[in-house]
Amino acid sequence: MASITTADRISDFLHKHEHVAKLTLTAVAASTLTATTILSYQAARRRFQARALVRDAKRRPSSKKHSLNQSPLNETLIDEQLSQTIEFLGKERAEKMQNSFVIIVGAGGVGSWAALMLLRAGVKKIRIIDFDQVTLSSLNRHAVATLDDVGTPKVKAIKKHFEKIAPFVQVDSQIELFTKDNADELLSGSPDYIVDAIDNIDTKLDLIKYCYDRKLKVISSMGAGAKADPSRVQIADISETLEDQLARAVRKKLKKMNIESGVPVVYSAEKPHHVKLLPLEEERVKEADDFAALPDFRSRILPVLGTLPSMFGMAIASFVILKLAEYPNFEPLTIKLRDGLYARIHRDLLARESNQYKNKNCPLDPRDVGYIYEEIWQGRSVLSGPSERVALTRWIRDKPLSYINTVCMTKEEAKAHDKLPVDVDLRQHYGDVVYDFIYSRFEREKQIQGVWEDVF
Repeated sequence: MASITTADRISDFLHKHEHVAKLTLTAVAASTLTATTILSYQAARRRFQARALVRDAKRRPSSKKHSLNQSPLNETLIDEQLSQTIEFLGKERAEKMQNSFVIIVGAGGVGSWAALMLLRAGVKKIRIIDFDQVTLSSLNRHAVATLDDVGTPKVKAIKKHFEKIAPFVQVDSQIELFTKDNADELLSGSPDYIVDAIDNIDTKLDLIKYCYDRKLKVISSMGAGAKADPSRVQIADISETLEDQLARAVRKKLKKMNIESGVPVVYSAEKPHHVKLLPLEEERVKEADDFAALPDFRSRILPVLGTLPSMFGMAIASFVILKLAEYPNFEPLTIKLRDGLYARIHRDLLARESNQYKNKNCPLDPRDVGYIYEEIWQGRSVLSGPSERVALTRWIRDKPLSYINTVCMTKEEAKAHDKLPVDVDLRQHYGDVVYDFIYSRFEREKQIQGVWEDVF
């Protein structure tokens, strides 16, 4: 007897239960059609609401007194547009950031990108200050300007494009040159953060000094001109910058104003070696000032690879977003290119392990030393803070070296620590503050390792 196939069984079933099969197929088809109709309606509704956002923004008056609380925009759509940021930061932190007020001084390659990413993150009140116009040569680095914008004020071009991206954000564009005389007016309104994207050193110093004296939070951009290596861009305190001529000049001048630290900056540690100032044509040299945008502003500039200012601007935006959101454990790492230091600390560690603990096999290499020293302990002794005579050693003496049992101390402190009895009560010996600080760092490192273990 020939075997009966599955197809034969199905065919036989449908023949015997033709009426039931028809009803079932009809129900499935109706359900599919209903689901398709609902999804199509929802997609069309979202498209309609998105267009409504833009129309509402165009009708909205541009008065500075406009209140965000009176915004007619659909909050559901806004939340959907900002959903990735909200998911990343968490709802409460995202709301802190979005309800902030940020001022960007300078709307060129750095400032325009900083402003754009703050807008995309949902910061609902942004003021952009710049006196200059969009030029053809600036299109290689500007965040939003197009050929149609050439000859128009940068801040107006930015506002026009921003309304197409996030019409629910209040953008205040000021066609002004920042000076000490108009600082009170331009920086009014109790901003939560100020971005310095000015390319003139004297004006930059005026802005930093104004913010520092009034305890206004500010982050400053150093020189992106003549730089090309993206791996050298970093954030640090002005006191810890290196290989950046603008940062060096700013640092020296700020020191004369009694400002030695406390100003975060974005800069590149790359040392330019092949690029010089763009010269004026020979017939214009005698009248160089006539070709400057304004008196005291440079008439010759360093050539700029457009990608670097954008990276500076996005680094600034990321920094400001995380600060406004009070993002936990955010401590920008200062890269000091200290491979020689890491090698020396590693040699000392090998000697300590051999002499003190009779251990010939150290589980940490120089790269681990650099990570522990910089990332976990921020280049500081856990007991006394910054020091040039640093060492790494075991925290709990009868446990091996690891990321969660290695501490940074001065050489003298490490020597004294190694002589403690193995069973000493470290909390009692060093006190609650030091003990809790060390274990908070160890716990954070455990969490970091746990995240990557889950990923891999």
